[in-house]
Amino acid sequence: MQTLFDMNMNKGKPLAERMRPTTLDDFYGQEHIVGEGTLLRRAIKTDTLGSCIFYGPPGCGKTTLANIIANTTGGAFVKLNAVSSGVADAKKVIDDARRRRMTDGVKTYLLLDECHRWNKAQSDCVLSAIEEGYIIFIGSTTENPYIAMTRAIVSRCRIFEFHKLEKKDMQDAISHALTDKENGLGEYKIKLDKDAMEHLIWASDGDVRTALNALELAFLTTQAGADNVVHIDLKTAEQSIQKKSLSVDENMYYDMLSAFCKSLRGSDSDAALYWAERLIKAGCDPMLIARRVVVHSSEDVGMADPQALVIAVSAMTAYEHIGMPEGKIPLYNAIIYVCEASKSPSVVQAMERVSKAVEQVKDDNVPPHLRDDHYSGVHAGGYKYPHDYGGWVDQQYLPDKLKESRFYTPSSNGYEKMLVRAKNIRRNKG
Repeated sequence: MQTLFDMNMNKGKPLAERMRPTTLDDFYGQEHIVGEGTLLRRAIKTDTLGSCIFYGPPGCGKTTLANIIANTTGGAFVKLNAVSSGVADAKKVIDDARRRRMTDGVKTYLLLDECHRWNKAQSDCVLSAIEEGYIIFIGSTTENPYIAMTRAIVSRCRIFEFHKLEKKDMQDAISHALTDKENGLGEYKIKLDKDAMEHLIWASDGDVRTALNALELAFLTTQAGADNVVHIDLKTAEQSIQKKSLSVDENMYYDMLSAFCKSLRGSDSDAALYWAERLIKAGCDPMLIARRVVVHSSEDVGMADPQALVIAVSAMTAYEHIGMPEGKIPLYNAIIYVCEASKSPSVVQAMERVSKAVEQVKDDNVPPHLRDDHYSGVHAGGYKYPHDYGGWVDQQYLPDKLKESRFYTPSSNGYEKMLVRAKNIRRNKG
């Protein structure tokens, strides 16, 4: 069996690290932000990139893109990890950056991995450096920066959202690793079965680092045959990524998932439970089912039974903390509740209508009586405080061009019956 010592590749660096792209042309995926003609690509090529935050799932290229920027920029590049760095580390970077800018006119890029881990004190210490231009901040995070980070930092950065890699991108990354003789496994004879590759792609769920690490583990732990070929089959791929393959083909998998979703919408608890169990037994991650239940609790149940969303989210959270097999109990509880609940598509319909209105109506000035009078010190007048009128009073809230618009129309099902009655009472009162 070959070992890391036998391989002696790049001093034992993991395959995923060795295969990390170093130029934009080698970068996988994220065409929406680094494709030809995009703002970010132009800024990188012209060395005019401002402070920004890369936000997205693991293994989708956030740190890789930051390293590409470091290789192409004319400035200095400093990398910190928010988990292990503190205020003192940030201050040293700032002092060095200020001195570098003052003496040599060189700007400094600060890449901060896991940037959502920095607290307010750590974030505040770099604010002035960002504003004065000593530091160009590049944050990398898997968490939503609008929620997980201090507003002061976020307001000074442009947010770029990364998506998990597509199947084609994953195929290209794995194939490149198998053929690259300098950094990959190209100098070895390796046969990766088609179903093994498909499993690595499916199980890694858009995370190229996970896929390449599993590929490397499969190679290192598989004895070469008499022909000196390392054969990686489906069983080896399953063991290397620690996830069983689906016992159905890809088309059948999506058909079952579709059947599950339509059973939720169609209020058939028996069918929904069956397809959920069938998917789980086939190797589907139960969290995928939990996420679909959450979506359908609003898409198909919505305001007909607002409690459905609460139960669905609670079930998903419970499964996250409990896992299998007990975690299936609250999950199946939520499936039954969403199935049996009254249905209404009014939330989705309202969302589609208001989205269309926002795109089409340009003259949407805030009515004078709704404007904030604090920044001007002048009260616009005319605003009626609803609580002075028993909780509701008839007045205009939409812009003039949309004042007669109705985006949300309650159905006559479940809880929305009460909303219809309440609206009629208010209309009569007005």
